[in-house]
Amino acid sequence: MVKSYLKFEHSKTFGLVTSVSSNAVWSRDEDVSATVRRSTGAGRAVVGANEEVLCWDVKKGELLNRWHDADCSAQVTAITQSQTDRDIFAVGYEDGTIRLWDSGVATIIISFNGHKSAVTHLAFDTAGVRLASGGKDTDIIIWDLIAEVGLFKLRGHTDWITSLNFLNPSLGAAEGLNGSGQTEDSGFLLSTGKDSLVKIWDLASQHCIETHVAQSNGECWSLGLSPDQSGCITAGNDGELRVWSIDESAMRDVAREKASTENRRILTDRGTFYRSSKDRTIGVCFHPRLDYIGFHGSEKMIEIWRIRSSTEIQKSLARKRKRKKEKLKDEIVAEQPEADHTSSAPVTEVFVPHVIVRTSGKIRSFDWMTIKSSGSLQLLAATTNNEIETYSVVTASKRKNKDSEEAEYSRTLTVDIPGHRTDIRSLALSSDDRMLASASHGSLKIWNVQTQSCLRTLECGYSLCSSFLPGDKIVVIGNKSGEIEVFDIASSTLLDTIKAHDGPVWALQVQPDGKSMVTGSADKTAKFWNFQIVQEEIPGTKRTTAKLKLVHTRTLKVADDILSLRFSPDSRLLAVALLDSTVKVFFIDTLKLFLNLYGHKLPVLNMDISYDSKLIVTCSADKNIRLWGLDFGDCHRAFFGHQDSIMAVGFIPNNNEGNGHNFFSASKDRVIKYWDGDKFEQIQKLEGHHGEIWALVVSHSGEFIASASHDKSIRTWYQTDEQVFLEEEREKELEELYESALTTSLEQEEDGDEKPEAVAAGKQTVTTLMAGERIMEALDLGIDDVELMREWKERKMVQPNTAPPPRHALYMALDNISAERHLLNVVQKIPAASLQDALLVLPFSKLPALFTFLDIWASHQWDIPLTCRVLFFILKTHYRQIVVSKMMRPMLDRIRGTLRRVLSQQKDEMGFNLAALQFIGAQVRGHTQRQYVDEETWEDQVQANNGTGKKREYLNIA
Repeated sequence: MVKSYLKFEHSKTFGLVTSVSSNAVWSRDEDVSATVRRSTGAGRAVVGANEEVLCWDVKKGELLNRWHDADCSAQVTAITQSQTDRDIFAVGYEDGTIRLWDSGVATIIISFNGHKSAVTHLAFDTAGVRLASGGKDTDIIIWDLIAEVGLFKLRGHTDWITSLNFLNPSLGAAEGLNGSGQTEDSGFLLSTGKDSLVKIWDLASQHCIETHVAQSNGECWSLGLSPDQSGCITAGNDGELRVWSIDESAMRDVAREKASTENRRILTDRGTFYRSSKDRTIGVCFHPRLDYIGFHGSEKMIEIWRIRSSTEIQKSLARKRKRKKEKLKDEIVAEQPEADHTSSAPVTEVFVPHVIVRTSGKIRSFDWMTIKSSGSLQLLAATTNNEIETYSVVTASKRKNKDSEEAEYSRTLTVDIPGHRTDIRSLALSSDDRMLASASHGSLKIWNVQTQSCLRTLECGYSLCSSFLPGDKIVVIGNKSGEIEVFDIASSTLLDTIKAHDGPVWALQVQPDGKSMVTGSADKTAKFWNFQIVQEEIPGTKRTTAKLKLVHTRTLKVADDILSLRFSPDSRLLAVALLDSTVKVFFIDTLKLFLNLYGHKLPVLNMDISYDSKLIVTCSADKNIRLWGLDFGDCHRAFFGHQDSIMAVGFIPNNNEGNGHNFFSASKDRVIKYWDGDKFEQIQKLEGHHGEIWALVVSHSGEFIASASHDKSIRTWYQTDEQVFLEEEREKELEELYESALTTSLEQEEDGDEKPEAVAAGKQTVTTLMAGERIMEALDLGIDDVELMREWKERKMVQPNTAPPPRHALYMALDNISAERHLLNVVQKIPAASLQDALLVLPFSKLPALFTFLDIWASHQWDIPLTCRVLFFILKTHYRQIVVSKMMRPMLDRIRGTLRRVLSQQKDEMGFNLAALQFIGAQVRGHTQRQYVDEETWEDQVQANNGTGKKREYLNIA
């Protein structure tokens, strides 16, 4: 009988406030529907957290919502909010996909897949109907959100895209329309890349019309566009900021295709200024309402600069001219008229530093908070140390003493409790598996495993190892400084700090009998500690209180640094892993050496002993796992386990389901693996972490495991009722390998051809290939069935009692569905964004069959928009072959006649409906407006006109 195992699946992720991969967006409470709002007035922060998007209440620090697509495992890399419909957010991912989320109901509206690598920037146009996306693959794609398709892909940058902005010249109502009477292809796109270029693209002609070198010393990292689109600032290395003015009239002339625009420039360089930090500037953001700009690099500060008003600039220029005259008063200087125009003023006069906001961590991104009630500047900052902060900055008009730097800004709110500031280095579970302790450099946090809420946060040193003591009320931590810290969870207090070792405490474990523990350190000693309850006097009183003390009893000295320790469950043996890549096993009672385990080429980082004390598993920096017998110290098997150093291993602590010799391993290659220690085979691969895994702990019940990673997240993986068979898992891995190789080869084929500046926005994936195959399968079945049914109908006209022919089992299973309806259902199920790529899979030989069905759909008036989309795309793709084909011509003539008739009918229907709506709208307006006469005004006017018979003046009051 084939052995099966129970599958472990990812359950929950917690401990993460915001990840480094994505930017943060601030959103008003008014933008959220009333059911979700629970308004506090401070708004909410929408941030990326690995593969999820989290919505935090900034004031309460509560998690309001969590957006997660079960099919997506890639990190979030870019977030932007639509300015027309505030509920809509576009989210870009590391695998090149884009998803549009409705924040009110936390569901995906549209999914796009066009980039080959991570999406770096997203931008909505002013109408909210188009989305521009830029990626690390140097491409810019324009997406139509109404038709849910990619319009085109723009290629011109040679390095990844760093910013995108739509530019819309204010055209007249008639001038803004193109030939078809639509404005969707009008407008311009402003883009910058890491290649230090800034480009302007004409979206109507799909070409780059201007290119400038944005930065003089390397990459261009960001661009900030002013709210009125009159200018922009590009930012690069060494704190260099370059100011550009945008000529709207030139843009308008280009849009109107005037001949006089050849020598005119839309972008004009106005000058350069430098911020105080010489780091590269990765963020530039104009305040949407006030004359302030924020700049930040990757350091712990945000620089706020102010834009002077025209009167301030004129006063400053006048003062400078006056000083100049005073210096040169002895010389005869020809008086030269100097312009007071602010447009010609140097940029250093226009932009002046206002305040530098110092943050607690390095800045990843920030966003302005436009809270109505506050008179000061409010900003939201997402830091790289897993924290969200809000700051209030005093404006220049409200600053009392301009020379003093006191109270220029203040940190108002912060979201930091639900996560660690630094990497989690150790995990420990309580005996009932209800509480999880996670320790990092600076903090120890106690979590409720079921609700994922943080129960306690305690300050500690640089923790390397931790454990709950029997009773689950006290947690012990081993530090890098050689100290043991003892914490009481209930009172959130540090009970004791013991200077235990001269080097870092790398490992500690409580003995199975619960009466003592052992610590192992880099000072080449392992020390045993007994737990004793001591009665201590309360200062100032005669009363005493019970207090736990760790009493040092024995010391074991070894030849090298101790990296890991493990007791056998029967309390007979102690295994010690040393820096010299060996493991020594001692008897606990006598501390005599029992076994030496040689075999690893690099130090053993962690180990565990099975529930029956018969097996020991060791993992090493040499990427190998070794299973040893504890009877004779023989190596049962060595696995090449992972692609990087293996940080933790752990057996399932009981044998309830016969899985007592199964164990888990976690590595820096971001993968957890589940192994059978008896058959020496890999059962499962658990993928999900986006950083090196530092710690792993198996629950005492064996029902779940918890892991902590460099991506700052803690994940729990629960055992399910689903069975796993090893052969099926191997087949799945082979399929994934084949699919990844297939998509890679498709991308390479595409890159091989010379592409023009604008190409189709498509990307062949396994999904689109499978969709194309489904269409081909339905076509092959359908064309035979259509011919069969046609012959039966001809026979039925001669012999009315002719029995229907036997059809394909698929159609009978679908309630005797017709072939044309079945094919339409297949095509309708393909997402609009993937339809064109799926149709590209069809060979030319399938087109006659497809045109046959298109004719049937048009004659039945089934889903005419979809029918037209398929037809026009096929005609555009296979134009040359169709033109020379004699068989296609009569078929296309027939489809043309049918479509024209159907489209004219739909046009008449739409015209009738529009006229009806206009009539009803006029009636509604008539009922909601009344006409009144202002008697006093009318009488005054009559007297003034001496009774000339002027009519009363009517005012419309809605």
